[in-house]
Amino acid sequence: MRGADRQTAALFSYLSPEAMVPAGHPLRAIRPIVNMALERLSGDFEGLYAPGGRDSIAPEKLLRALLLQAFYSVRSERQLMEQITYNMLFRWFVGLSMDAPVWDVTVFTKNRDRLLSGDIAQKFFRTVLADPKVAPLLSSEHFSVDGTLLEAWAMMKSFRPKDGSGDPPSPGRNGDRDYHGEKHGNATHASTTDPDARLARKSNGQSAKLCYAGHVMMENRHGLVVAAAATHATGTAERDAAQEMIAALAKTEGITLGGDKNYDTAPFVAEMRRLGVTPHVAQHTNGRRSAIDGRTTRHAGYAISQRIRKRIEEVFGWGKEVGGMRKMLLRGLPRVKWSFVLRVTAYNLVRLPKLLATAA
Repeated sequence: MRGADRQTAALFSYLSPEAMVPAGHPLRAIRPIVNMALERLSGDFEGLYAPGGRDSIAPEKLLRALLLQAFYSVRSERQLMEQITYNMLFRWFVGLSMDAPVWDVTVFTKNRDRLLSGDIAQKFFRTVLADPKVAPLLSSEHFSVDGTLLEAWAMMKSFRPKDGSGDPPSPGRNGDRDYHGEKHGNATHASTTDPDARLARKSNGQSAKLCYAGHVMMENRHGLVVAAAATHATGTAERDAAQEMIAALAKTEGITLGGDKNYDTAPFVAEMRRLGVTPHVAQHTNGRRSAIDGRTTRHAGYAISQRIRKRIEEVFGWGKEVGGMRKMLLRGLPRVKWSFVLRVTAYNLVRLPKLLATAA
């Protein structure tokens, strides 16, 4: 017999949100790691808030919500607040009861900006890696490095001459502008929307866009990111960032660093050897003399590094397809750097449940 379409005006449940989350859900393994890291950062959070006044959004809840935005490709923080309002899984992960009010999006974004001053994203990133369960997974000898372009939240029409010359766009929303005969360059032009963005292109033959540069260094054992940074998009940004990231780890012998042909330059290779790091970077074979010779390429470890280093593209692939890195939704280098590091942390957290299960 056909059932009746009875609809209830209210929803009642005697189960907590946690009881409704499946036992094998990946967030069940991620949440304890996140909570332990946030607990160790409690002292850093205290220094960001005044001792008196009204209670603000707990920074722990704010960071859990931002991680959900990366995990589930939530387009904006306004949509994130909507999701937390009616999504039981989101409420459980953030730490809100079913009847707790959700924050106003403006209040949420202002409290997010407060975390910029304490460099919380980098501290959270390092604290997750220092977790007693995570640290044994990391290699201390073999690493890979790479960079990518992060499209800025600014249109090319905002890229105007610094001296104020040039025709403005026609009136109206998204007005037309004639670029014919005009030469663009970072030395003479800047974006009026995001002055920190730089005009850059991935390779010859591709269009130039207003971008930032994102850089990561991966350990080669399990492919987890151990260092991340965002910089201005310049011609030497990848090599400069790689030198800075590896310098903090080059304290023991036997360290190798894999990379693509962009890192095959005499100054970079010389700096790696000065730091005691063996540069396992791909050789230039198109008529340009390579800085890597047979002393490096003859070893079996060089071939292994060249094979494994390609896994670093998985970080950028996940970040741009899922984590919201394809077009940064914040303006200014400090905010872009903060957002990029937090999303790289989300990538590590997504990888950890399977890695920890295998290790156990």
